Amino acid sequence: MATQSPSHVSLTPSAAARVATIAQKQAKPAMLRLSVEGGGCSGFQYKFGLADSVENDDAVAETDGVKLLVDPVSLDLVAGCVVDYVESLGGAAFRVENPNATAGCGCGSSFGI
Repeated sequence: MATQSPSHVSLTPSAAARVATIAQKQAKPAMLRLSVEGGGCSGFQYKFGLADSVENDDAVAETDGVKLLVDPVSLDLVAGCVVDYVESLGGAAFRVENPNATAGCGCGSSFGI
């Protein structure tokens, strides 16, 4: 079951399952932090990492017991996004479907607004 915060970021069941597996292997809580940094091919790039705790100002969305955390600065750039986990012949990766992005790159890890 998925719950959304007012920020409307969300995690697909596929992404939640992958985060849970990684977190279990690393003995960490099942919390994925999505942040945005300057750089990449298109101006901004997504950064993913497991989090140890929820910060007071984080936006939090939960799917199947796994939390997606986004800081307020990054949230302005990714509000409305969906984080998915996809496997293909080219490899497996977390992908962000970001309705705010007006440009992207072939690698899928950077975007422009």
